[in-house]
Amino acid sequence: MNAYIPQYRLTLTAGAHSARHIRRIVRSLLDEWELQELSDAVELGVTELVTNVVRHVPDRRCALLVLRLAGAVRVEVADGVPELPYTTPQLSAEAEGGRGLVLLDAVVDKWGVGARSGGGKTVWFECGTP
Repeated sequence: MNAYIPQYRLTLTAGAHSARHIRRIVRSLLDEWELQELSDAVELGVTELVTNVVRHVPDRRCALLVLRLAGAVRVEVADGVPELPYTTPQLSAEAEGGRGLVLLDAVVDKWGVGARSGGGKTVWFECGTP
């Protein structure tokens, strides 16, 4: 049995253009893994998670993990901030933020967040899961 799981790992300090570069990487991985039909959802999801790092993590450090599953993809973004993200039940039309997780929920099959051992959290999502 082959224990190899196709994956991509990246540790970075996220900046204003990081999401654009990570979208390109993800698109390339999905092409290689022949999962192009997941590109729109995965690219949007990873954009939201990286943008949250830029907005809410003081040092902007994070680790990205992209895993190929059976016909699916899992993306994890971990950072050192222990506060868990939350969705805002009622947003005003003028609100500049607070829609990222609502949008994520609308385009991925499942997502979640959990505390990391040693501090911080990991926000993850999966696309293409049955």
